[in-house]
Amino acid sequence: MKRFWCIGIVLTMTLGSCRYVAPNEQKKPLARVNESYLYYEDIGPGLLESVTAQDSSLIIQNQITRWATQQLLIDQAKINIGKGQQEDLENLIQQYRTDLFTEYYKSSIVASQLDSVVSDAEMEQYYGQNKENFKLNDILMQFRYVHLSENYLQIPEVKEALQRFDSEDKELLGELSLQFKGSYLNDSIWIRQEKIMERLPILKETNMARLKNDKITQLQDSLGLYLLKIVAVLDRNDPAPLAYVAPTIRQIILNRRKQELTIKLEKDITKDAIRNKTFEIYTPK
Repeated sequence: MKRFWCIGIVLTMTLGSCRYVAPNEQKKPLARVNESYLYYEDIGPGLLESVTAQDSSLIIQNQITRWATQQLLIDQAKINIGKGQQEDLENLIQQYRTDLFTEYYKSSIVASQLDSVVSDAEMEQYYGQNKENFKLNDILMQFRYVHLSENYLQIPEVKEALQRFDSEDKELLGELSLQFKGSYLNDSIWIRQEKIMERLPILKETNMARLKNDKITQLQDSLGLYLLKIVAVLDRNDPAPLAYVAPTIRQIILNRRKQELTIKLEKDITKDAIRNKTFEIYTPK
């Protein structure tokens, strides 16, 4: 079914892009609408080679019907739409064609010339100059936690390591991690508070304000014991940290480069045409 659906899409695009003119004596038409003819070759017989005869017949019939409907609508439109409106539509079609070609060409040239590497220094500079534009809409947190069974024997040791969290503590927690029911120790990453609550549903019933301290918070539910350490918190309307908005800044810088390359391309192509005398402006007499 997926193969036939894809064929239908391709055929629709093919039919919509062809011009159907007076009958060709060298070809046998499949259908006619007024003075327009549809031929088997226009449907693209090569696309039908991998389907059964029955399926091929059905696809052809569906495409004939679709073509006929479109052609009848076009013919009726030409009869019923005023000449002035038809000219406006033709102008729109021509403008769309021009835009389609030029934008595709410009995009291709810009893509081939674009330097997609954005250094940390560039992002830091942009962030420093536009920091006030990056206000948080969400509460962000840096945190770490360990989820243990309630009868876990080394709770004090884990709690102390999670609180101090030096290199030896990180190594110890890594060695013990297989004994944990769950954990998250990458506390350098800023995460939205909502995401943390999704990960730890027990926090939905907890006063988050009391967690914002220097101590390890110990929580318990039917699933076990949680040792949680909030490292840092940023509230709504605080400036977003660079690490959090770095992907956005990178895209802004790339978009600016694309815009600069596009402007340069447009200026250069015009200058070259004037120099080569393929573009001239005539002064009215």
